[in-house]
Amino acid sequence: MTPSPVGPDGSVRVTSEVGRLRSVLVHEPGLEVDRMVPDMMEELLFDDILFGDRARNEHRRFRRILELLGVEVLEAADLLEETLADDQARQWVEGFVLRHLLPEFRRRIQTMDSVELARALVAGLPREGGAGGTTLDDIFGVRPLPNWCFQRDTQVVLGPGVVFAAMANFVRNREALLSRAIFRFHPRFSRVPVLHDPLAEFRDRPPGPEEARGSLEGGDVLVLSPDVVAVGRSERTNLQGVSELARALADWGEGPRWLFRVELPHRRAFMHLDTLFTPVDRNACLVYGPVILPGGEECAQVYEYDLRDPDSEPVHRGDLLQALARRDLDYEPILCGGGDPMVQQREQWTDGANGLALAPGVVVLYDRNQATAEALSRHGFRVVWADDLLLGRDEVSLDEEGRVCILLPSNELSRARGGAHCLTHPLLRDDV
Repeated sequence: MTPSPVGPDGSVRVTSEVGRLRSVLVHEPGLEVDRMVPDMMEELLFDDILFGDRARNEHRRFRRILELLGVEVLEAADLLEETLADDQARQWVEGFVLRHLLPEFRRRIQTMDSVELARALVAGLPREGGAGGTTLDDIFGVRPLPNWCFQRDTQVVLGPGVVFAAMANFVRNREALLSRAIFRFHPRFSRVPVLHDPLAEFRDRPPGPEEARGSLEGGDVLVLSPDVVAVGRSERTNLQGVSELARALADWGEGPRWLFRVELPHRRAFMHLDTLFTPVDRNACLVYGPVILPGGEECAQVYEYDLRDPDSEPVHRGDLLQALARRDLDYEPILCGGGDPMVQQREQWTDGANGLALAPGVVVLYDRNQATAEALSRHGFRVVWADDLLLGRDEVSLDEEGRVCILLPSNELSRARGGAHCLTHPLLRDDV
């Protein structure tokens, strides 16, 4: 394990989606994807089981690109190991986890060191020798967390603080628990202010699958400026989750002034707002036109919350780009998939609208989204292949003006249904 670098107190700050990226949280797909079986696909919203070695190879190239461009990359598994080395953190995590395990697995967990425990909590624990059955409970005492590579989902860094997620799917509660443990106990993050925890009422126990509660996932929350945050009401984030976040930010009083609730069609393809809309420059964004642009049958309607007036009702503001323009965020839309409706659907499905901005005008995208890359090229983006950067055949700087689209190998990662934006959680960006 490589120790994570120790940053200053309050070592997070994000006030936009495009400010130069300084520090980012990732997790390389590990043993947990190798242990994923087909029966887990539906509840975890995977479309196939992954070939782990190839997914890791693609993810490592992504990480090397980030490091080559001067971004500090923190591995969540390393942070978790360091966190669990603290006795108080370990007791806190075990208090949630052990109550749901059979005695044999409780004993195994309690005898592990921090490295083994971190591995088990993410990769799961198969039954020794198997139980002769085919159900998930026959195979696992602790189920693996193949979704943990999507570090965007379990928290949101907003300004100098953190908002915790409440996962829509009960089986992902442990991911949210691990995120909370890192931000609560790790020495680098333990002093980061918690702006909102939708599971605060369940402090002493995780919620059950049938308990009514707000759901809020990080892929639905976009920090667009110091004054504006957009939140998708989607299959994963419900109205209660959006309303609770709005109240928490209003109570904080030092953050955004405006929150936009984006009413997304409840369809499998549109699982989070960031699968349909991501800024790629100060004045440009990738969009899936049929949902984000006006005129379509599925155009997402937007409601504006004034967080400085908690007694006001949300106001209907039309489509997203029109609503944002009212608050001085004028984005030129760049169509995911270009102008062909068939290609738009195909490339939205493979995360063509899920770009990660490394700096204003420098975006990372999956290489299979060729029509989206061509649309970016028509808007002045120089298209660069990741391997050309890694082999020294091309160069990119995050400190120079100019638009660039970096294309990442993605044959395997894209099958997990999350792009470069989903795979990362920015911890520190320059203000724009």
